Amino acid sequence: MSFTSLIILLLAICTFGYWFGSKKALTLGPKQGRVGRGQPHQFGAFVVIWGGIPPLLLFALWSVFSVLTGETESKIFDQIDQVVFPVLLILSTALGCYAAINKIKAGVRARKTLEFVIYSFLILASTVSVFTTIGIVFSLLFETLNFFEKVPVFDFVLGLEWSPQTALREDQVGSSGAFGAIPLFAGTMLITLIAMLVAVPLGLFSAIYMTEYASKTFRAIVKPILEILAGIPTVVYGFFAALTVGVFFRDVGSAIGLDVVSESALAAGVVMGMMIIPFISSLSDDVITAVPQSLRDGSYALGATKSETVLKVILPAALPGIVGAVLLAVSRAIGETMIVVMAAGFAANLTANPLEAVTTVTVQIVGLLVGDQEFDSAKTLAAFALALALFLITLGLNVIALIVVRKYREKYD
Repeated sequence: MSFTSLIILLLAICTFGYWFGSKKALTLGPKQGRVGRGQPHQFGAFVVIWGGIPPLLLFALWSVFSVLTGETESKIFDQIDQVVFPVLLILSTALGCYAAINKIKAGVRARKTLEFVIYSFLILASTVSVFTTIGIVFSLLFETLNFFEKVPVFDFVLGLEWSPQTALREDQVGSSGAFGAIPLFAGTMLITLIAMLVAVPLGLFSAIYMTEYASKTFRAIVKPILEILAGIPTVVYGFFAALTVGVFFRDVGSAIGLDVVSESALAAGVVMGMMIIPFISSLSDDVITAVPQSLRDGSYALGATKSETVLKVILPAALPGIVGAVLLAVSRAIGETMIVVMAAGFAANLTANPLEAVTTVTVQIVGLLVGDQEFDSAKTLAAFALALALFLITLGLNVIALIVVRKYREKYD
């Protein structure tokens, strides 16, 4: 039996159990204790839970057993896997539904059982998320420690030159590279700053106009058009930056006597800011809309104009959400790769001039992990060190944002 057919059959059994359980629950009138113990659809979900959990447990145990034994290639084990195991799943589902239907009596608390299962599932999801984060951190940490065994920490943290082109053999020339990360983080912050200078004012002002000044007709037309920008692939933005924006800045610079390269931080930052505008606009729009109307009415009652109300009442009240939107935009800008590759290049230049070519941490991570370099080489392990440093920087931004949010939330709650 194919996997798709098996899933369809299991779903059919659970669907029948849901229907039968709901019908049987209708026979339990108030005198028999159905009131307060669950609605008919909750009794149906009760049957589905009893029918769905056993096959899930069997599938998990079977997967663990297959990995531990390593016998998936044997003919006997393969035959059991294709014949016996689907039968076990079908029987466990059918028996679970049958047992649940027999349990539908006056004393069964279907609603409590359903809430317990949902609560357990939420705890499981939270636990998986936490352990996934811990696993990512430790995987980065272990490989970073291996990297620092080959390259001194201070050379990485304080180095001003980035040239990780190590040799594949010891007899090759240039067997040691330079792993100073400051040019990479400087380029990342430069492009992110330019992007934020473009995205934050335009995104925030557009959100204010859409929520406080625009008519319903204008908002219904323009807001979806603005949010289309969020769905454009980043490679399209990259082509636009490389073929249009970069060339435009170069031509303008030549016309006024400035030396602007085609692949510049300015071109990448401006286009990245255009890409991020919908994130800030949409999130700020939702936050400003959520400000209670009573605050607006109170401000108008005191004689304030609409602009004064927006500036002194609405924006301070919505500041925690706006900070969160800006933080999300910063994280999006820091993690962007394609636009930087196509518009700013791979040159690790330590400069604050936006008219020159720079690179970012994410671009270098991609470049370090591509190729035929050995995994335990300093060049490959440098990608993990960069990723860990980027993770710590992002964590610091989150902490700062939480401090700001907490301060102003206490003021306006």
